[in-house]
Order: sequence, then C-alpha cells, then structure tokens
Amino acid sequence: MRAWSAALHETPGPARLWGLTTPCAQTMIPFSVLDLAPIPQGSDAAQSFRNTLDLAQHAERWGYRRYWLAEHHGMPGIASAATAVLIGHVAGGTSTIRVGAGGIMLPNHAPLMIAEQFGTLASLYPGRIDLGLGRAPGSDPTTARALRRNLMSDPEEFPQDVVELMDYFAGSPRQPVRAVPGAGLDVPIWILGSSLFGAQLAAALGLPYAFASHFAPAQMMHAIELYRAQFRPSPQLDRPYVMLGFNVFAADTDEEARFLASSAQQSFVNLRSGRPTQLPPPVEGYLESLDEPRRALLQSILSCSAIGSPQTVREAMAAFIERTGADELMITSNIYDHAKRLRSYEIAAAVRDELTGR
Repeated sequence: MRAWSAALHETPGPARLWGLTTPCAQTMIPFSVLDLAPIPQGSDAAQSFRNTLDLAQHAERWGYRRYWLAEHHGMPGIASAATAVLIGHVAGGTSTIRVGAGGIMLPNHAPLMIAEQFGTLASLYPGRIDLGLGRAPGSDPTTARALRRNLMSDPEEFPQDVVELMDYFAGSPRQPVRAVPGAGLDVPIWILGSSLFGAQLAAALGLPYAFASHFAPAQMMHAIELYRAQFRPSPQLDRPYVMLGFNVFAADTDEEARFLASSAQQSFVNLRSGRPTQLPPPVEGYLESLDEPRRALLQSILSCSAIGSPQTVREAMAAFIERTGADELMITSNIYDHAKRLRSYEIAAAVRDELTGR
C-alpha cells in the first residue's frame, strides 16, 4: 500500500476532524443512523423514500449525528440504489444532521463522477455531506455486469481510485481533469469495510474507518486493532477514529422487540438463501422455528445487536462500547412497521443519553 499512499501523505496541511471527537475529548459517544431505505412487503419505493425523510427528521431532533444511506443494486427490499439522489432528498428535508453515503461502492463508478456528484451535494448543503467508500459491488454478479463493472478488476484499483477521488477534491495538479463542482470542497471521506483490507487502507491513508459489524462482525476486533496500530496521521485526520455498525431492535418490552427483529432475521435468511425479498412482516417464534444451521447463521451475523426493552438495549450497548472502544456507533433498525422503527431509534437515543448522563 506504500506506493499509492505516499502521494497522499506528501500533501501538507492541518488535520481536519470534520466534527469527529475521540473518547478523551467527548462527553458522549455519538450515535448515527444507517438507513437501507427498506421496502416493506406490500409497499413500494415511493413510500420507502417518504419513510426515509420522516426518519431523518426525527433523527435530527433526537440528536443523531449522521444519516447515511447505502448503495445496493437489484435488491427488491432496498430502495437506495441512486444513493447520491436520495442523499440530496434527505439533506434538503433536514437542516443540521450530516447526511452521507455508507457507502458508495467505488468500483461501480468513475472517481470523477463521484467527485462531481458529491461536490454538487457539498455545494448545495455545505458542511453536512459525508462520503463513505466501499469496494464491494453492492449487488450479485449478474447485476454487477449490468452496471458495466469489470468483475476481474485488480484489488489494487480500489486504493488507487480512492486516492484519485481525493485528488479531485483537493484540486491536485496530479489530475489533468478538474472536478466541477468538487475541487476545493471539504467532503470528508471514510473507508468502509468488513475485513482487514479496509482497516489497512484507512490506516495507511489516515482516514476514519467504519466497520460493517452490523452484518459481518467476524473480523471486527482484529480490524479495529490493526487500524489503530497502523494509523498514519494525514491532512484529513490526526488520530484514528472508528465507527461501528450496530443493530438495534428496541421496543417497550423484550417480547415485542424479539417479534420486531424477526423481519430482519427473515430478510437475512432469504438473502443468504439466494432469494432476496422485500422486508417481510414479523412473525411470532421465527428464530425458534429455524433449523440449527440457520439459527447459528443468524446468531453469527447479528451478534452485534441489541434486541429488547430499553433496559436490555442499554446493557447490550454499554457492553459493546466497553468491549470495542468505539468512537461512534452507526445504528440500524430494519423494522417492518415504520412507527415501530421510529420508536426503536427513539429508545436508542434515550439510551445514549442515559449512558452519558445527559
């Protein structure tokens, strides 16, 4: 990674934290929202977008720091395929919360196009736009081909594309083309990952790191340790900053929360079985109805989760923060009923305040 990181680190300038704070300087761990713009069974994308904006407006009032949307393609239950467009919709309907991508799957796009898209967003909503980057296709192989993506691309292309994208925002003379809008704009870039590769890249480039522990927790602790140990300060960030995905299915009782969580559990099983669907309605006793392999799969995938009443959620979140030393949590609550989903995020915000004595 030295070859492509050297060019970035030779650029002088003060470190910018974009509002990031580390535990020694903060009174609370920020909570943020990851929204997949779910399409519940029997609904459609238009209603999903209305729900997304409504959730973002509530999240802003409840003190969430960021509202991120994720790029997926060819998924019947996820409406955030045109991620930059939806980010603009959310930013236009809110006023203070940061809005961004968690993330843009950079191999699907030319870096110049992403610089222009997010330069446009940053021009429209200055100081509020984040750009998280991932190297997965966000789709199945057939859909990836339809996106005109080269499935045999060199793994080294992703780091090079990240550096190229950062050069566009910096207006670097290394780039013969200028991103308009984009050049000279302060668009915070994050590296997303679920493996050690992303941790190494974020550390080498001196960027904040978001780990997908909400669905791929297996290498979480190793990735965090590697990122913190190898982090190199950069013009973008002067110390490591880790945000971790965390599922919350919160309700007024443990029983109701377990019931609500069954929608996401069904969705994961369907996806891993090769038949992705719209988000199903919850069912009683779903987890208990599964055979042992599927139950073990869910317990592994959703191990970074809090399912229960406010007290149960508080205990689970406190233990997770203590174990990981996370600088920020990205909360996702994939719940079928929109009102119940709002209630889950409301409970999570209250738990955050209780944990920090607000």
